[in-house]
Amino acid sequence: MRASKVDRQQQTVRDWSRVKLTCVGVFFCLAWLGLWTRAGYLQIVAGPELAEKAIRQHLASEVDKGARGEIYDRGGRLLAKSVEVEALFVRPKEIEEPEKTAAFLSKVLHMKEQRVLKKLQSSSSMVYVSWRVGDRTAARIREAKLPGVYFTKEFARFYPNGHLASQLMGFVGVGDVGLEGMEKAFDERLTGRQAKYVVQRDASGRRFFFDSQGRELNDVNGKGVRLTIDSQIQFFAEEELEKAVTANNAKAGTAIVVHVPTGEILAMANYPFFNPNVGRGISPRIARNHAALDVFEPGSTMKPLLVAAALQERVVKPTSTFNCENGKFSFASRVIKDTHSYGVLPVSMIVRVSSNIGAAKIGLQLGATRLHSYFEKLGFGRPTGLPISGEGKGLLRPLKSWSPLDVATQSFGQGVAVTPVQLAQAFLILANDGVYKPLKLVADPDDTMPKRAPYRVFDVDVCRSVERMMRDVVNEEHGTGKTARIAGLEIGGKTGTAQKAAAHGGYGNKYLGSFVAFVPAITPEYIVMVMVDEPEPSHYGGVVAAPAVREMTLRTLSYLGRMPETVQASAASAGPAQTAPAVPAGQAGQAARAEQAKGPTSADKEIMEIAQSTPTEVKAVEVHSVPNFSGMPLRKAVEILMQKGIVPKLEGQGLIVNKQSPAPGAPWPGENKNDFVLWLSRPS
Repeated sequence: MRASKVDRQQQTVRDWSRVKLTCVGVFFCLAWLGLWTRAGYLQIVAGPELAEKAIRQHLASEVDKGARGEIYDRGGRLLAKSVEVEALFVRPKEIEEPEKTAAFLSKVLHMKEQRVLKKLQSSSSMVYVSWRVGDRTAARIREAKLPGVYFTKEFARFYPNGHLASQLMGFVGVGDVGLEGMEKAFDERLTGRQAKYVVQRDASGRRFFFDSQGRELNDVNGKGVRLTIDSQIQFFAEEELEKAVTANNAKAGTAIVVHVPTGEILAMANYPFFNPNVGRGISPRIARNHAALDVFEPGSTMKPLLVAAALQERVVKPTSTFNCENGKFSFASRVIKDTHSYGVLPVSMIVRVSSNIGAAKIGLQLGATRLHSYFEKLGFGRPTGLPISGEGKGLLRPLKSWSPLDVATQSFGQGVAVTPVQLAQAFLILANDGVYKPLKLVADPDDTMPKRAPYRVFDVDVCRSVERMMRDVVNEEHGTGKTARIAGLEIGGKTGTAQKAAAHGGYGNKYLGSFVAFVPAITPEYIVMVMVDEPEPSHYGGVVAAPAVREMTLRTLSYLGRMPETVQASAASAGPAQTAPAVPAGQAGQAARAEQAKGPTSADKEIMEIAQSTPTEVKAVEVHSVPNFSGMPLRKAVEILMQKGIVPKLEGQGLIVNKQSPAPGAPWPGENKNDFVLWLSRPS
């Protein structure tokens, strides 16, 4: 009975084991059936859709923007380059604590907290906070792990030479858009393009290869630009221009250097400078390229061009004489004045002493139609075509609106306005044997200039005659441009002292002193031009601009290895360069400066030229009133007085005149010539 009970228990265990095995077997069968069914579904039914999702996860299409193209000088030296920087942006909807986040970001980014908070509370899906974040700052922000704050790679413009050619280069703004200068003019060429390409990623979203492959295939980087500018000559021009402006208490200045055989601009400088690396917030007045955008009346620098036109039309010869009316010429209800009383002068002397009356009479003899025609041939009234955005076209009124007075005044540079590059273009024609050759600023690409066929304006012999007159301005002892003289090298030039128009109409007491030089004087290879805006106390181009031209020429020729041996020998043995007479100090100096500021009512440098002229030349000039000797070297003053038979009394010690009796403008003494007194002071 006990055995039967055990057998029944064992039978029960075997029965439950079978149930368990059966259940396990059924479970695995169902599991396998389910897996096979699922696998079949994934492979057959959902397979194509899942494969497409997999491709989207591992092969993604991305949009990328290439780097902005570089800008180089003529020798391949880098002037502008784009570098990759970290840009900070936010997704406002993801920011949890805007006030706290704004406080932190404003502190590390050195921005106003309210400005940052406004960005964080924007309704836009994405807002840039800063386009350029330094590495250390970026590391601090990343460590803070702020929700909704992200970084991305952007390109920032970098100018390795700082302010060098800053107005010419311009700068870029937000989004890598060119805003001024070459950056704006060639923005389409320089700007990197956007391209879509496929990148492969792993499960974490990391790329399997760099996107440079896509860039190379799509060529998204911007193209470069190479200028004709020589960065070393540009440096010389800027340094000497800065000296000229600051030494003469001027407002601004411009300098241009041109290679005559090619028409290429080697330097285009403007002062004051600015640093394009911090272009934001720069005053538009400082950032603009004054050499190409601003217009001014050329003044006496017009006279060589006028004489060339008159010689070309055979209405005058270099020896033709004109009565300069002793300094005052009544014409068309107006009085045209010279700074001094000149009598009968030949054309060559009119250029040398810069007689407005002589120039007016030459222009009247040439006539309105021919004068206007030559202005057009020289390029006045139209842009030069340089690839500079907004280049000025100057001011040349239609011929039908000209009166006889307009012909007279425009002959000596009043009533017509040009840009500095227009004036350089006109002198380039004269220097290029009278044939029009366009100025060139860009070497590559070389199709930036409009195609204008060369044409002849002046004959070669006319150009040589005018070049000799300009040479005398510098190399003759009585030349107004003698401060530009370089021993051993003949330089030609012309000074200009243009009275600026006043805001209320007419002309004020502000001037623009300029000097244009040919190097060498005959068959020039270089044109060097300097303009100094509103210099004080002296405003004459021979004083404020010619010395800067001299230094630019010396440094440029030395750098190019074009310095003649005679110049090198002279420079080795010569003393310091000539400088302008010192201005007296103290109250007497203030009085002298006040007299000088009154303008063309008394003697200046040009009357000193006449005092040193040959006897036949001096006899043709009659000075009817006492000139202003204040600020003049004693030797020069005595020479002028001796020609009038006057031996002055000298009071004080020194070599500079600071006061005189009789006063400037008074009649010359009659019988009591010994009553002429000069008070002296030492240079300050």
